[in-house]
Amino acid sequence: MTPQDRSDDSSYPAGYGSPRRALIRAALLAFSAPGIVMMASYVGFGSLVRASDLTLAQGIVSSVLGYALPGQIALVELYAVGASLLVTTAAVALTNVRLLPMVLALMPHLRAPGTPRWRYYAAAHLIAITGWVYAMRDCPGLPPRERLSYLVGFSGTLFLLTIGATIVGFYLAGTVPAYVSLGLVFLNPIYFMLVLTADLHDKARLRAMILGAVLGPILHLVDPDWGLLATGLIAGTVAYLSTRIGTGPGPRAAGGA
Repeated sequence: MTPQDRSDDSSYPAGYGSPRRALIRAALLAFSAPGIVMMASYVGFGSLVRASDLTLAQGIVSSVLGYALPGQIALVELYAVGASLLVTTAAVALTNVRLLPMVLALMPHLRAPGTPRWRYYAAAHLIAITGWVYAMRDCPGLPPRERLSYLVGFSGTLFLLTIGATIVGFYLAGTVPAYVSLGLVFLNPIYFMLVLTADLHDKARLRAMILGAVLGPILHLVDPDWGLLATGLIAGTVAYLSTRIGTGPGPRAAGGA
């Protein structure tokens, strides 16, 4: 039986004391470095929306319905160059397909007895890179009944901040050089990479990052359109398989009972 399947919280630390306090503390945490970086990135996105001759309402809708910056950027850029609906849909889907395994990996850590299922479906929409990293790091150490509240407090706050930042960026477009706006957009992936490198006890993660850093430039030169996707697929698969082979079939492989 895994820890998240237990029906009581006796084996866990006290956490924040209640789901409500977990939500509030997580929301306050979101106003620190994660929120600042996300807001800066979405200020750049708001500027990009206006530069692409889209309306503010369209930019806000993209943030509300497609809360994932890489997919939103792909959507806006493909619209700006006049790509077809089919091509745009395929590009955004491929960009955001990474969110599915992220949700599947996190959801088992959020389960708590008696929680209505619809709350998990609603919370899944808030799972993006930054919120996922913090939830995967912090939620397993909390009592089960506080974990979903933590995610909603943290990621929900980031979600609202990005909408506000999109509006600010839209109205600031033209007041700052284009390269500054573009640089703001790239703050989020850089921050995400730094967060991951700060916690590299996971050997599979370390292998994936090193292999991705080596393969990325090479495969981009081979095929700029598919190089990034191929890099993620190859690096992630190799890291996963190497970990599975290294651990073996279980304790018996190491001579355990």
